[in-house]
Amino acid sequence: MNPIKRKALEFLTFSSISIKKIYKFHRKALNIFNPYIKPLKPLYNLLDYKIFIDGREIPVRVFKPRKQEHYKVLIFFHGGGWVTGNIDSYTNVCAYMAKQTKHTVVAVDYSLAPEHPFPIGLEDCYEATRALYENPHLFHCKTEDITLIGDSAGANLAAVVSLMARDRGEFKINKQILIYPSTYYDHSEKAPFPSIVENGENYIMTSKRLEDYMDLYVPDKNKRKNPYVAPLMAQDLKNQPKTLIITAEYDPLRDEGESYGARLMDFGNSVKIYRMKGALHGFFSLPWKSKYLKKTYKIINLFLKEKN
Repeated sequence: MNPIKRKALEFLTFSSISIKKIYKFHRKALNIFNPYIKPLKPLYNLLDYKIFIDGREIPVRVFKPRKQEHYKVLIFFHGGGWVTGNIDSYTNVCAYMAKQTKHTVVAVDYSLAPEHPFPIGLEDCYEATRALYENPHLFHCKTEDITLIGDSAGANLAAVVSLMARDRGEFKINKQILIYPSTYYDHSEKAPFPSIVENGENYIMTSKRLEDYMDLYVPDKNKRKNPYVAPLMAQDLKNQPKTLIITAEYDPLRDEGESYGARLMDFGNSVKIYRMKGALHGFFSLPWKSKYLKKTYKIINLFLKEKN
């Protein structure tokens, strides 16, 4: 990375600010800086639904591309450290996803920590996924045409929902796409991953912020080694979906994401791992269409076209 860009990133990285103190403000800021502006000629149909499970509701937003070449579905879990983000702040991301993939995108607005700590948001994601797998006719597709996808904490949720689906035996997931996933529980200097130290201070997402997110999501430290929090801790990773993992070169989560892919392979699963050179954590949800995002969708579309 050239020195000028590195200095600019150091300036933009607010490492001294604790997300634990400003998470409510951060949620509002995300909606302000990621406004949904309805185009005059939308390239997709947007529909809002609610899934009712055990007396509670889980909002979902459905994006159907105007020119739908095939009836296939992406179930999307947004990032934000399990604490920030929602289907409003990710609407432009999902609309672009539907356009680029020609898939129907179903975004799940799961419950956020710290008001709803682990495993509440995770169970929302699992239950919403189960409901969609039990009713694929609603999207004129088959269950094998459904793929899970998420970025960052959302990628963690996608990976864990896949583990839960195998463990509970209620439905079978064929494919998952994990964009710079969080897969481990420790993001301090004691973590066994060089990227935590190498990229943990001056590249927007910091190791300190990752630790803050974990404190809010799983306040009970005794639960953090649970594989449903840190899938890299799972003793058994057999029978997992065909997996695509995309990491970012200057991301503290880079190495744990790639390590998860390697462990999936060790257990006989089909896995492809791509490291996006020059990219930072969060590039997938930026409001502008960077070269990294364009390349990511080329990789995603090739993966989606592969047979299960």
